[in-house]
Amino acid sequence: MSESHRARSVGIGRAHAKAILLGEHAVVYGAPALALPVPQLTVTANAGWSSRPSDSQGDLSYTMTGSPSRAMVTQSSDGLRRLFTEFKARMGVAGKPHLDVLLDSAIPLGRGLGSSAASSRAIVFALADLFGLELTESAAFDLVQTAENMTHGRASGVDARAVGASAPLLFQAGEVQQLRIGWDGLFIIADSGVAGSTNEAVELLRERFRHHAGAQERFVDRASDLTRAAQQALADGKPEDFGPRLTDYHRLLRAAGLSTDRIDALVETALGAGSLGAKITGGGLGGCMIALAQPEQARDVTRRLHKAGAVQTWVVPLKGLDNHAQ
Repeated sequence: MSESHRARSVGIGRAHAKAILLGEHAVVYGAPALALPVPQLTVTANAGWSSRPSDSQGDLSYTMTGSPSRAMVTQSSDGLRRLFTEFKARMGVAGKPHLDVLLDSAIPLGRGLGSSAASSRAIVFALADLFGLELTESAAFDLVQTAENMTHGRASGVDARAVGASAPLLFQAGEVQQLRIGWDGLFIIADSGVAGSTNEAVELLRERFRHHAGAQERFVDRASDLTRAAQQALADGKPEDFGPRLTDYHRLLRAAGLSTDRIDALVETALGAGSLGAKITGGGLGGCMIALAQPEQARDVTRRLHKAGAVQTWVVPLKGLDNHAQ
């Protein structure tokens, strides 16, 4: 694209975090999953034309705000360059423009909150904005999912959908639908302060399935039953039924070796403070837990989670997300 045809001097894209309510890991094997957008944790990408010529390092320079590790920046830069190549091929961008991309994210890395998918979504929308191109939801999903597969090996697609959603979603086999919600509950997300590893967790579970006959079927069947029951409880407005399904799902993941002592302690703290249910959320082996609380319990649950060692907490309402979504 020549300078005279440049649509804008800067392109901006945004996305937000997500949390998995139920269904993580099993969703990779075709089971349903319930995902909650977390609109207060956002990432903004700014893409602009660089004054530097293209060189052997590629046609894109990348900067993250905050204090990311050198390894994280290198890994992200490599992935971003591949994402940019996919974007140009998909959107028909000709030439070799050299771009500067600045990523400003409030989503903690390695916590199972969809930081990589949200970053990719923000970037592809920033690139589309810069080039003056219309990016459909379908094209955005394909590009984000491509980046997710490069990052995680075999991504289910739930993160790629949820980081752009404005309401809780049911996800299964690539298809999504908005969940019916029958009450005004609050979810409290607590950061254990320890990064998890989705890749290691996925491989750990795969090894378990490989060495125990029937383990995969039992895990997926139990996960599907709990997720479907939770979906019904959401629609029926029965938090007293939804909460125990959360805790049961935590027990399923803990039995598979995907939780940690620190997460288990936070789950027990939340339950002891009156939460209706609590579990680890995301890939596991660290990261965050999520608890369901009635509004009048939320303050005490949050206070006790901090006292038990949570380094950050966020309160996410089931309703009222539309006003905050992208």
